[in-house]
Amino acid sequence: MQRLLLNDLIAWKSSRNRKPLLLYGARQTGKSWLLSEFGRSNYEKTAAVDLTESERMRQLFAQDYDTDRIIAGIKTETGVDITPGDTLVIIDEIQESPRAITALKYLYEKAGNYHIAAAGSLMGLALHEGSAFPVGKVDTLTLHPLSFLEFLTACGAEMLATQIAMLDFTNLEPVFAEKLASLLREYLYVGGMPEVVADFAKHRDCAEARRLQRGILNTYDQDFSKHAPLRILERIRLAWASIPAQLAKENRKFVYGYVREGARGRDFEESIQWLVDYGVADKVCRVSAIKQPLAGYEELEHFKLFTLDVGLTSALANLDAKVILEGSSIFTEFKGALTEQYVQQQLRAVGLRQFYWSPDSRAEVDLVTQIDAQVLPIEVKATENLRSKSLKVATEKYKLPKAMRTSLSAYREQDWLINIPLWAIGALPDIAAL
Repeated sequence: MQRLLLNDLIAWKSSRNRKPLLLYGARQTGKSWLLSEFGRSNYEKTAAVDLTESERMRQLFAQDYDTDRIIAGIKTETGVDITPGDTLVIIDEIQESPRAITALKYLYEKAGNYHIAAAGSLMGLALHEGSAFPVGKVDTLTLHPLSFLEFLTACGAEMLATQIAMLDFTNLEPVFAEKLASLLREYLYVGGMPEVVADFAKHRDCAEARRLQRGILNTYDQDFSKHAPLRILERIRLAWASIPAQLAKENRKFVYGYVREGARGRDFEESIQWLVDYGVADKVCRVSAIKQPLAGYEELEHFKLFTLDVGLTSALANLDAKVILEGSSIFTEFKGALTEQYVQQQLRAVGLRQFYWSPDSRAEVDLVTQIDAQVLPIEVKATENLRSKSLKVATEKYKLPKAMRTSLSAYREQDWLINIPLWAIGALPDIAAL
């Protein structure tokens, strides 16, 4: 399958200021595969070691930071003659060795002519972000689950993905709108975890997709037990399991009392942050004003919590596969919670940090983001009901030149408002630049 982050890896290879690369990502998002594919398609040779599998390689980094000895050890282990420029050195599961993480600093300073890429889980690397972390000595990228456009390509609809990326709405609507809506229904159920997408693209088996998703959720739960402090383990599991229901509440913010009756913020703050650090949850905070810079108006105590993947959200909620066949009902399940999760995931995939605005019980803008100096309020509509009262209030209050609404309706511009089809929301940065 094609991953858009491959373009960033190619740019990293050719950068004159290239440093060793750290590829972040949650478990099972495809980091190892992506680096292997990058090496296969862009280098003459690849020398890859896995620090989970090889005690010898962990010991290699445990001795000292002699870069000549480290490169020679990897060469011996892999049987690959490592030469600068034409060989990609991959250090997989680097979080298993804090000294290997630190060694990236010395590899940059003393062996900068080598092309070195490391992959590690977000939680494993977060645990070592202290004295061992080579701040300023590495380049970083983050791999997310497949976006909807990547899902289209994996499922044999590459031309549709290309036309969306080109903003070719004239040719897409109305001829392909229903096909795209159908594929989007599948994506809301299947999501973007590579293993699940690969099997679904080949067999179109929803039951197997759900089995694979539950396997991933079980792996995450095992990691909770392995890595989390025992004193907060139960609260981590409770907070994680509550996310679909939290998103479905009318107030659309995280309420501790929904996790456990009588619970307060201090009971679950650490558990929620653990989920965010682990990479399976994303925290979107409220802003007091829709002004730039949005981060300057962030209210950390008020937030929504999303999972890393809409398919895993549907699995957590035990959503029945039959809903895919029932027209637009999947978009309205849990009061549109899956739709908002989907939009948030697509914007995260293109690197946009998000917030929301809710000054009182009568008004709420689902998501707010900033592209360069442009602040954009975004309303998410799960149906064809296109009333946008809150969006209008926000736009007038903060004198915003443009607002975005995403729905099942067709693309159209109406003075201050642009309606973007849900299947095209991943192209928001290019649409906003028009």
